[in-house]
Amino acid sequence: MFSSPERTQRRRRILFAGLYAAALGALWPAVASGHFILQQPPAYSVQDGLGSPQKSAPCGQADPGAPMQPSGMVTTFRQGQTFTLTIDEKVPHPGHYRVLIAADPGSLPADPPVTPGGTPCGSTPITAKPTLPLIADGLLLHTAAFTTPQSVQVTLPPNFTCTSCTMQVVEFMSNHQLNNPGGCFYHHCATVSILPAADGGTAGDGGTASDGGTGDAGLPGQLDGDVVPPPPPGPDAASCGCHVGAAPAAAPAVPAAGLLLLGLVSRRRRRR
Repeated sequence: MFSSPERTQRRRRILFAGLYAAALGALWPAVASGHFILQQPPAYSVQDGLGSPQKSAPCGQADPGAPMQPSGMVTTFRQGQTFTLTIDEKVPHPGHYRVLIAADPGSLPADPPVTPGGTPCGSTPITAKPTLPLIADGLLLHTAAFTTPQSVQVTLPPNFTCTSCTMQVVEFMSNHQLNNPGGCFYHHCATVSILPAADGGTAGDGGTASDGGTGDAGLPGQLDGDVVPPPPPGPDAASCGCHVGAAPAAAPAVPAAGLLLLGLVSRRRRRR
């Protein structure tokens, strides 16, 4: 049997253990909340090992205790280009992703409405046919945890160009308590430029900021201002309507005509 002081000490230990478990239970929704790293295109801000800052809309720029540090990364695309979006969900949670694009963070719309379920974050509508500023919705819809980074193809609008505009990637989490800030959403942004498709060249699959425009000779894939050598003549050169490289071939005709004229003059002098 325990003596009175020992019983008192044992009761205190049991009480402390119960309070500790209750505190962990209260903290669990915050600890288990989903976090993701935006890998491609690169985020406009420096991300930590869980992807923060990312709670506050529209770009995680006002997260408490996690000041935003610009990464300086800018990605160049072409009108209508299909690029690879890659995320790494570090703390899993059921949900999906959406992609928006606007001139700047202040032009992005608010997060969509959420209908509570078993938790405050029950469900949110998925737009089947998105229109600007929304360009994709319901991406990577999942209920089980991802074990590796996930990639999905996203197509840019064919009639939209911009310089240093904002691409927003948003994670919606269902079966989740409310974040403060952010509610049921996590947010990342990337700085992108979208060039006209007619500018020529290829920007790559989410390539870095190179112009890739039309060269001075009108050849695709050359930077503006580059010196482009004329293409070698081919069997169809005469019928293609191309005139590049034709002028040097005509140059020897001038001295040949001069020699012929001198020959005629010499013959006339001899006859006289």
